[in-house]
Amino acid sequence: MQQVNKGLVRQRFGKRLQGYHRYAFIQREMAERLAEMTAAHLPEGRAERLLEVGAGSGALTGALLSRVRAGAFYANDLVPECREMVVNAAALSNVPLAGFLAGDIERCDRLPERLDLVVSGATVQWLDDLPGFLRRMAGVLLPGGLLAFSTFGPDNMHEIRSIESVGLHYHSLAVLREMAREHFDVLDACEDRRRLDFTGPEAVLRHISRTGVNGLDRRAWTKSRHRSFIERYRRSFPVGEGVSLTYHTIYVVMRKR
Repeated sequence: MQQVNKGLVRQRFGKRLQGYHRYAFIQREMAERLAEMTAAHLPEGRAERLLEVGAGSGALTGALLSRVRAGAFYANDLVPECREMVVNAAALSNVPLAGFLAGDIERCDRLPERLDLVVSGATVQWLDDLPGFLRRMAGVLLPGGLLAFSTFGPDNMHEIRSIESVGLHYHSLAVLREMAREHFDVLDACEDRRRLDFTGPEAVLRHISRTGVNGLDRRAWTKSRHRSFIERYRRSFPVGEGVSLTYHTIYVVMRKR
């Protein structure tokens, strides 16, 4: 498993933050679905105290708070500049931000406690110690509190990984269920695989540049590396006149015992 360079993630995502919401349509769809699943399992559709981990541009913030009545709302993100976008997204539902935790959630010394809900959209795949994160969230949730997150599965962007031999280590849904067993009961879980078609490998690279962050690979895109990637991608994953890219999305809602 390759180590995530979180400093690089913070730097690259920060640069793309303003345009992210416009181009990240898969992540927006994931946010809507996770918000719907989460709201369905909240008693009376209300959370007195909730924390969003990896709030980013506020897509899940807006989707969730438009469906859930919230008391104290806390948010976290690796990128400090996300705070303003999260505040704006929450304000659309007239929910003030009770606190913003800037930085790596795995390194935050103090977290809000006695929470009813922790949510995280397309973020947990960046964590170094997912079992440790689940254990820590169990520690700040009230008994019966919910932990809900979306992430990506092993088939996610397998086209890129097969050519470049670089990528995150994605857990299967079965493994996620097993990780949760110590502290949680899984209430709802599902996964989808979706193939996107692009005009060519160059369009795939633009899509990833606008919507994804690579915290693993510092290598420069030399002309020879770029040419080899384009040729191998076109040869390996043709669809009509273009090429394909796969998204493997996973959604889990669990309750603390």
